[in-house]
Amino acid sequence: MVVGSSGGAVSAPALLQAHPEQVHTLVAHEPPVVELLEDRERLHAETADVVADHLAGDVRGAWRKFLDQAHITLPEPVFETMFGADRDPQVVADESFWFAHELIPTTRWCPDLAALRATNTRIVVGIGEDSTGQSCDHTSRALAAGLGIEPTMFPGDHTGFVGDPAAFVARLRAVLREG
Repeated sequence: MVVGSSGGAVSAPALLQAHPEQVHTLVAHEPPVVELLEDRERLHAETADVVADHLAGDVRGAWRKFLDQAHITLPEPVFETMFGADRDPQVVADESFWFAHELIPTTRWCPDLAALRATNTRIVVGIGEDSTGQSCDHTSRALAAGLGIEPTMFPGDHTGFVGDPAAFVARLRAVLREG
């Protein structure tokens, strides 16, 4: 079994494509598979702009653009806590690596829908109940449609496992029992 959320929900189907014998159940929660959207070129340009801002040192501006592009709204106190002055150096280093090396390849990965459909693997595409209208709501629905399956709803939004971990785990366990 492989469970991934966000970028991990891109890595998980990539693993399945490359090694279908290793995955009997895949849960992809809100994968940003932008390549499946009609407006992907615009979204790729916006992502490149976000990365350029971050690499130029405008961390807060880059995060504001990123969240805006994803249609995720954070209350200002939460934004300040996450991206304000007193940040853990390891978090900053990890974030810098993500912007510099992972964000663009993740959002540009295009699943081989025929290969994924041809596996014997049970695939679940999860969407947060509170993610309606967010970018990953659109990409998740596009992936589910391309696979010929219905998306599975989970509590919360894109990071529902953070907001209410107990409810998220309960739903995940129920989904796994269904298969």
